[in-house]
Amino acid sequence: MERCVYQLGSFLASPSSQSPLSNCKLPLFCSCSAFFKVQNQSNPMLSLSHVSSGSVRCEASVSSNILGESQSQSEIVEIDWDSLGFELTKTDFMFVMKCSSSDGIFNNGELVPYGPLPIDPCAGILNYGQGLFEGIKAYRTEAGSILLFRPEENAVRMKEGAERLCMPCPTVEQIVDAIKQTVLANKKWVPPNDKGSLYIRPLLIGSGPVLSLKPAPEFTFLVFVSPVGNYFKEGLAPINLIVEIEHHRAAPGGTGGIKYGGNYAAVLRAQKIARENGYSDVLYLDCVHKKYLEEVSSANIFVVKDNVISTPTLKGTILPGITRKSIIDVARSKGYHVEERLVQVEELFEADEVFCAGTAVVISPVGSIKYLDKRVEYGNKGIGVVSQQLYSALRSLQMGLAEDTMGWTVKLD
Repeated sequence: MERCVYQLGSFLASPSSQSPLSNCKLPLFCSCSAFFKVQNQSNPMLSLSHVSSGSVRCEASVSSNILGESQSQSEIVEIDWDSLGFELTKTDFMFVMKCSSSDGIFNNGELVPYGPLPIDPCAGILNYGQGLFEGIKAYRTEAGSILLFRPEENAVRMKEGAERLCMPCPTVEQIVDAIKQTVLANKKWVPPNDKGSLYIRPLLIGSGPVLSLKPAPEFTFLVFVSPVGNYFKEGLAPINLIVEIEHHRAAPGGTGGIKYGGNYAAVLRAQKIARENGYSDVLYLDCVHKKYLEEVSSANIFVVKDNVISTPTLKGTILPGITRKSIIDVARSKGYHVEERLVQVEELFEADEVFCAGTAVVISPVGSIKYLDKRVEYGNKGIGVVSQQLYSALRSLQMGLAEDTMGWTVKLD
């Protein structure tokens, strides 16, 4: 095998490209399809390698100050932040590390340019859905620093989900470190203060080939990021929900309590029908009694009556949301009485206000809910006092506008 070494610098420092790797023209050097990897090490050199199916292997060393110079030319990417929605915007780097099921130990992992993954058609994730994901956000403060919100909680939840799906999982420290590395490598994509957030998507999948029904022989953990705006097009304006009476999101003893992709695929049909009929999303009931609230397609639900905030208790069919957990603590600190219990659907018609909460939506007040032939509206279609107060308190913590007495935020240098 031939080996050629060359310097990469000019294209990394190019001010005309959003991505520091977009000007790479490797076919000029190697007549093969390119695949890059960027090893993230603590030494002052970042190494990139190009591996191909041909007979040439090309490697290059790039000093960190060159990469830093490229990033410093554009501290924040120039895009229309005001029109940013909750859709994928491809960024520069993602983090990848692998593990064989024989030892259950993940390697150190590496940062690689964002792009498609090579995967076997017989991979466990493709054939049997063996996979998990998480959702986290990073925010830019008024001072320009970057804050993560409770990443350890997401790491713990991923480990619990991995155990349920018979997958080895990186340690909490490995997950959080991978998140930090990925955010810092893509820091110019973190929206300006109060213009959105950087959505962080960790994935854990069975990437090895497996034909019979059993755990995959290899697993891949990766993290990618995307700048996002509001999840619902309404923004903080109230959303309209319909209670689903035919389809159910989860069943007792199933996977409703973990962040398993199949839970979300199962709601797509009901959600599609709801949106075609003018509703923002679907509110699901339990599948046994069909009268207790569970959650919205991708968010937890809260019901407010006087000074009491009620939310469905976690019983294995409801995702233990990090935002849910945070809201409960913030609400109690502000003097509200919070109940985690079985909440009957009829209570929606007695409530003062209703809101849903999750990483993607943060807090979304509910303007109206339809159940069977009945419809209820809240707060004259305005934002409720409680949801507004909790939203402001939570956002102030996430954005670094309030003192973090909870110890929830992680500052990245």
